[in-house]
Amino acid sequence: MAHHADDARDDAIGGGVGAQRIPSQPRERVPSSSLAFWKRDSSPPGGLRPDRETRRQRRRERLAAAFGRHGDANRDSAAQELLSGDALAKLLGSTVGDEDCLSHLGEGSRDGRDEGAEQGYGQRQRKRPVIDEQPIMLAPIALDAPRGGAQSRVASGAQLEQGVAEVRHRGGGFGGNGAEGDGAEATDGMLRKEGDWDERSRGSRSTGRGSVADLPFWKKWRGTLIFFVVLLVLAAIAIPVGIIMARRAENGGSSASSDDDKPANSNLDGISRDSIPAYARGTYLDPFTWYDTEGFNVTFTNATVGGLSIMGLNSTWDDSAQANENVPPLNESFPYGSQPIRGVNLGGWLSIEPFIVPSLFQPYSSSEGIIDEWTLCERLGSDANTTIEKHYATFITEQDFIDIRDAGLDHVRMQFSYWAVRTYDGDPYVPKIAWRYLLRAIEYCRKYGLRVNLDPHGIPGSQNGWNHSGHQGKIGWLNGTDGALNRQRSLDMHDQLSQFFAQDRYKNVVTIYGLANEPLMLSLPVADVLNWTTQATELVQKNGIKAWVTVHDGFLNLAKWDSMLKTRPDNMMLDTHQYTVFNTGEIVLNHTRRVELICESWYSMIQAINVTSTGWGPTICGEWSQADTDCAQYVNNVGNGNRWEGTLASTGDTMYCPTASEGTCSCTLANTSPVGYSDGYKTFLQTYAEAQMSAFETAMGWFYWTWATESAAQWSYRTAWKNGYMPAKAYSPKFKCGDTIPSFGDLPEYY
Repeated sequence: MAHHADDARDDAIGGGVGAQRIPSQPRERVPSSSLAFWKRDSSPPGGLRPDRETRRQRRRERLAAAFGRHGDANRDSAAQELLSGDALAKLLGSTVGDEDCLSHLGEGSRDGRDEGAEQGYGQRQRKRPVIDEQPIMLAPIALDAPRGGAQSRVASGAQLEQGVAEVRHRGGGFGGNGAEGDGAEATDGMLRKEGDWDERSRGSRSTGRGSVADLPFWKKWRGTLIFFVVLLVLAAIAIPVGIIMARRAENGGSSASSDDDKPANSNLDGISRDSIPAYARGTYLDPFTWYDTEGFNVTFTNATVGGLSIMGLNSTWDDSAQANENVPPLNESFPYGSQPIRGVNLGGWLSIEPFIVPSLFQPYSSSEGIIDEWTLCERLGSDANTTIEKHYATFITEQDFIDIRDAGLDHVRMQFSYWAVRTYDGDPYVPKIAWRYLLRAIEYCRKYGLRVNLDPHGIPGSQNGWNHSGHQGKIGWLNGTDGALNRQRSLDMHDQLSQFFAQDRYKNVVTIYGLANEPLMLSLPVADVLNWTTQATELVQKNGIKAWVTVHDGFLNLAKWDSMLKTRPDNMMLDTHQYTVFNTGEIVLNHTRRVELICESWYSMIQAINVTSTGWGPTICGEWSQADTDCAQYVNNVGNGNRWEGTLASTGDTMYCPTASEGTCSCTLANTSPVGYSDGYKTFLQTYAEAQMSAFETAMGWFYWTWATESAAQWSYRTAWKNGYMPAKAYSPKFKCGDTIPSFGDLPEYY
């Protein structure tokens, strides 16, 4: 996706947690009378036991002797000497602070605490940072979280919770929400549940029951019994878990990816680990290391085509599926030129883009500089493979291709980058795993009658220096010290890709073949880009590619393409990407004027460029969006602001929205949940989208950017479709250019 070039476009539109210890509280003074039970009476000779009165008398004598030694004035300290908090902690087998240990005593253990002290204790229990930045375990007593409680679990600093655009790092693990009060209350409640110690001690004072020495044996030793029961329970859990983890290790699995929601991978059942050759175990060819095996053929093969693995593919296929009644089945030719393409992109999936999947970037502070896939993989280090593959497996699934078909779409533009094919020395990217998911996605498209447009989004060296090329910063392709080297690397990539996709199995499903997404021809030598384009096209066609080959306009004025590449290989399409929100001259337009811009300006422009006699020839719009603001988080790069509210550094403090002169530009409503969109706003968004469809269908058609996002609702076709501001079927819009623009009611212009 382009989000920088439009303003510059020269076109008119342009220690271990378990060991962590709770800070000790002030020690509680306990009367010695409540502690005397720790010294047992001896039985008299002959095995006869004294009667109860005799035993009580002996206890009184011992207590009197003790007070004679220590004196009444030091009664509290005497109790501490007889049984200090530390000694008691050892007896109870606990590692918690002294006050916590004392609170575990039975009846009478907290006698002598005045009312003020009692209140103070309750306050400390609530305010004490029981759970701060890490979950604290009270060993060896196991405290279970309440059912449904969620603990913070951020794998390698990154987490994806089923499409939710927020990494929740709660301050509390035991069902708390991170607030001190809530976290402490939740923990305090569990302490009471575990043994109800506080309630018992309060009850003893109100009922006037005797000392612990008078209790039955099982009550006196209840704490010890609980301790051993808990140990047995922990052992019963730990031993099977250890066995399971050991077996997973034997199978090449990773503990980091063994989440509760990990796919069952049942197609591995019955396959022996020994069937994987020793040289392939633990590599990307080993299905026992894959996070997700659903939809893959997991029978091992090391066969390649063009040096690219076919592992995971079935040997047979069926091209009879039809996306909808308006397009032919895959085994019949698509009438490009007379039938418009109606498709979507899978942005942010196999080529990660921060604004589409912000949850991968939110855990890091701005000082860490995690701004693109390069820096993300560097930061993740050894966890990169696990984290990135889980994203591949969960962000786009088979259900998405079903929904794409059901939405009336018929093509999918699939983003991937060179590290799906190979990496080079110094690259931090996860190599080759994306390749497997790309191949599975193509098979899902085949299954549901969808045709594929291959889109290499990241080229060696970066063709534009933007984050969606993988490495934000300088352009290293056809430019700089390694420009020539990366030029050759990109040709080598296409040599491999074209050999692979020239196979007979892809002739009906991969019908458009992209060369390079958005090469920045405003910065690169135009002639160099055109020469590379011609060479790459000739290479892939020589290798057997019969699909249409696309070349991006490089953000040059479309009129310039009238005379560019006039002598070119056959079967080529020009790809243009059009947005209004990255152009300060267009983002300020009000709702009605924005629709008029599409129908009055874009419509004729696209129509003209699509004709060879008046323009370049066959043209598609490979990216466009329903977004009418640039408010989405990270859409202008990680850490940057936006034009709408005037917080983008490159535009100073100038607001660019229709009501900027009134100072009322706001991203709040634009970024709210689509469930809360007004009817007027939904009407505008759908009309705005359908106007663009109408314009682009005067040429070869369109691909919406993008199908799915975590939180940027106005950039997600799926979200718009499911929330009623996109046509129920893409081929049956309510509005087309030439129709009367509907009323948007009392829709404000500031969002």
